[in-house]
Amino acid sequence: MTQLTDTLVNAAPHTSDVPAPGYEVRTLGCQMNAHDSERITGLLEAAGYVPAVDRDPDLVVFNTCAVRENADNKLYGQLGQLAPAKKRNERMQIAVGGCLAQKDRSTIVEKAPWVDVVFGTHNIGSLPVLLERARHNHRAEVEILESLETFPSTLPTKRDQAYAGWVSISVGCNNTCTFCIVPQLRGKEKDRRPGDILAEVQALVDSGAVEVTLLGQNVNSYGVEFGDRGAFAKLLRACGEIDGLERVRFTSPHPAAFTDDVIDAMAETPNVMPQLHMPLQSGSDQILKDMRRSYRSKKFLGILERVREQIPHAAITTDIIVGFPGETEEDFQATMDVVEASQFSSAFTFQYSIRPGTPAGEMTNQVPHHVVQERFERLTALQDEISARLNRQLVGSTVEVLVSAHQGRKSESTHRLSGRSQDQRLVHFSVPQGAEAPRPGDFVTVPVTAAAAYHLLADPKDSTEYSLRRSRGGNAWDAAQAESCGTGGSGKPGAVGLGMPALRTT
Repeated sequence: MTQLTDTLVNAAPHTSDVPAPGYEVRTLGCQMNAHDSERITGLLEAAGYVPAVDRDPDLVVFNTCAVRENADNKLYGQLGQLAPAKKRNERMQIAVGGCLAQKDRSTIVEKAPWVDVVFGTHNIGSLPVLLERARHNHRAEVEILESLETFPSTLPTKRDQAYAGWVSISVGCNNTCTFCIVPQLRGKEKDRRPGDILAEVQALVDSGAVEVTLLGQNVNSYGVEFGDRGAFAKLLRACGEIDGLERVRFTSPHPAAFTDDVIDAMAETPNVMPQLHMPLQSGSDQILKDMRRSYRSKKFLGILERVREQIPHAAITTDIIVGFPGETEEDFQATMDVVEASQFSSAFTFQYSIRPGTPAGEMTNQVPHHVVQERFERLTALQDEISARLNRQLVGSTVEVLVSAHQGRKSESTHRLSGRSQDQRLVHFSVPQGAEAPRPGDFVTVPVTAAAAYHLLADPKDSTEYSLRRSRGGNAWDAAQAESCGTGGSGKPGAVGLGMPALRTT
């Protein structure tokens, strides 16, 4: 056995006389957190845990974010809700990991003494051993490392979706944005070697994945650590050479380091999707300076202009913070002006909240909450109008949709399935009567018949307006369902499920 496998086996918490403990992973955060949660589930299953399906979990693991204030509230609120369950089940354990754990450390156990394990962003691989140690010693185990123990991609992984996967190309961040605590919690940027990344992508494709998203705190700064500033563009082009990989995405780039070679690679690599998430944060040059964002609105708009010159149908999304300390009405209007000029297909908008340990949290010119709220409402109203108008322009066109396992909240009443178009728009679509239904991981081509601000509707009138392409991704989903059910699987083309129930993102 390898040392890691031996450690995991020795950490297994059950014997043949005791049922395997059921686990649940709750993800409170971004895509990086969600990807880490896939590794957590892989570690737990390698250590003998099983997903808690149709029963109360014996282990709940929280993988946390520390970027916004409500992340704290969500964690401690959910921990409080679990306290009675912990009293009822003496086998039950609770673990807290991720960025908030890296920041709060032993404070978590002080606030919630029923927590068994606290682990940080740098030692995910220690979780099974920490759980066993807490069980043996009858006390909470808090272990936070200050540097990366092992690159997360070397750990066992259980993917949330058989037909799509995330691949980390780097961890950490070298920037010093005054509102962000991530560099303190995830450390300086560490880049993986290109060969390791491409080998993981190839392995995903070999297992049936048809879509891969490359992840990093600043993906386009990839390669700086080993002295190749053009490495990210090269990586995109290399992904284009992988047979069977139909969709490549990446998130998130930083405008300050976004170069034309990346735009060229996006435009010239057919499986790199026409979609770009480019965080703006603010349209005010003064606020960008105070944020230490190292670009200004003119450069930002110039990037978007060059992207649209080469990829006219690209959908561009963004992040915006409203109410950063010192933001005046003029600063906010500058943001509104840039949003109007940028024509984002959608935007993730946030009200600034103080994060202890960040320079912005120490600034004395905090903006009153009622002012932030009013500006936030104006911004979201503007973006909603832009998003709705851009989506309405797509009515009458056809889109290719990668069918998702996770359906919309109204899917049962509307009898629609859901998926993502090439430009990442959410599409709810119906299957015409008599037509073959897709599996998650299959592709359908359908006409856009209606639109709202944040989704498209596609209701083909008959089978002549509906095309299904069964894919390797759908086959992989079928195989994963059969394995999780312990059966041979139905293999029916109309079967649509809801994915892995033990990995929950909130």
